[in-house]
Amino acid sequence: MTEHSATAAAPSTPTAVTLASLVAIPGLHLTVLAGGEQLGRPVRWVHTSELDDPVPFLEGGELLLTTGLKLGRGKEKLRRYVHRLADAGVAGLGIGVGLSYDEVPAALVEAAAERELPLLEVPQPTPFIAISKAVTAALAAEQYQAVTTSFEAQEELTRAALGKDGTAALVRRLAARLGGWAALYDASGTVLVAAPDWAARRARALRPEVERLRSRPAPSSAALQNEQKDQDYVVLQSLGADRRARGFLAVGTEDRLTPTERYVLNAAVALLTLTLERSRDLRRSAERMRTALLRLVLAGETATARAVAEPLLGGLPEGPVRVLLAEGEPLDFLGDVAEQSATRSGEPVLLAPEGDRLVLLALDGGRVHTDCVAAAQDLEGLFVGISAPTTPEAAGAGYTQAERALAVALRSGRRTVDHDEVGTGSMLPLLADEAVLAFADALLRPLREHDLTARGDLEASLQAWLSHHGQWDAAAADLGVHRHTLRYRMRRVEELLGRSLDDTDVRMELWLALRARGKG
Repeated sequence: MTEHSATAAAPSTPTAVTLASLVAIPGLHLTVLAGGEQLGRPVRWVHTSELDDPVPFLEGGELLLTTGLKLGRGKEKLRRYVHRLADAGVAGLGIGVGLSYDEVPAALVEAAAERELPLLEVPQPTPFIAISKAVTAALAAEQYQAVTTSFEAQEELTRAALGKDGTAALVRRLAARLGGWAALYDASGTVLVAAPDWAARRARALRPEVERLRSRPAPSSAALQNEQKDQDYVVLQSLGADRRARGFLAVGTEDRLTPTERYVLNAAVALLTLTLERSRDLRRSAERMRTALLRLVLAGETATARAVAEPLLGGLPEGPVRVLLAEGEPLDFLGDVAEQSATRSGEPVLLAPEGDRLVLLALDGGRVHTDCVAAAQDLEGLFVGISAPTTPEAAGAGYTQAERALAVALRSGRRTVDHDEVGTGSMLPLLADEAVLAFADALLRPLREHDLTARGDLEASLQAWLSHHGQWDAAAADLGVHRHTLRYRMRRVEELLGRSLDDTDVRMELWLALRARGKG
């Protein structure tokens, strides 16, 4: 047994070769002296060293072989040696007898048992190189099997993807290959396919994790660790090649994925991404067509739009419909929600980008309408104005309503505003707008400057007079002055403002200005 170093595989290469499989090889004649319950440990490679401290040259997972040339028989020294190896994460320790030791020292056996470190006795007829060769051969066989299995799985998944059921068949084959479950989500996080069928509920429960993954550029992945024995191990993967997630794939297994299973999963991710990206150009063409049709509808050319849409899109949304106008981020996501909802429900929908806005025409109360409103409620930074129910022929007017509702949403910070809601509230909160306050300040400044430098409360008198709808006696009594005094003050108001109080529009503007400044 001459000293040498050998590695059966690169340290980064996972392996299923274990100490138990080595012990089971009859020609090696290995004897287990301690740590027998840990023989299932994988062996990443074999290393031989006669150093009394080989730890600086170890990375973990090794089967370390030594004759103990420099170890001696001191109990404490042997104990420290074993503890250093255990702390370094070696898979096991093999002691060659017949040179330094006629038999393995009891101190080594005791220390190995204490740390549950597998300790193997290597008889003199067995050269260390024979153990290295055995591990090398086992690793090679394991790697060959992994490659063969991976290629077979890739061919199987490819055939499934090209078959009649397409992605659904691929997801089913992936679940079968992994011996677990798999689920495919669309870009909004809705489960499209789950296999087996019972996995749909498990997949829906992962929606929060899918939402978190969606915030990261695609492709990205996340692993959910099994913290309890009755839970599975889950891997989530976003699907997309241009940083925009077009879908998500989740797989769940009883144990962590092996290297071969990871290769199979990566093959499935590549095929699904290719399928999604391959249809992207078709989707873009459809988007341009819907954009053109929506612009025709909004311009009042409904008959032309209907004639074009019938053979291409199955027709226009037929009334009652709603116009939705969105602004903010992420507009792309809201567009995806509308498209996917239309696909699932079979509802026709028109949508078009408009600068930093998105316009949609959808059935009133339909799936697209309700899904887009729900999505907007969950998206911070996105605001949607919604028209009253209308017809495609009157969609231009509906767009104006949606624009007004969007302005209210942006001003108030509300995520969605229906046009019907705009007329049911009060105008007074709108007076807090900076532009309104600036107008009110400029309009009333002559009265305020007069009251600061001369007698006569013109601003307060104007407020009282307007509050009593121009009734002199009631307003004068409220102020505690004679009605002639109030008439004089109102003439001064007209002189200073250069406006007639007989003009209804002037009275309205003055009243709103007073309310804006908190005087009404």
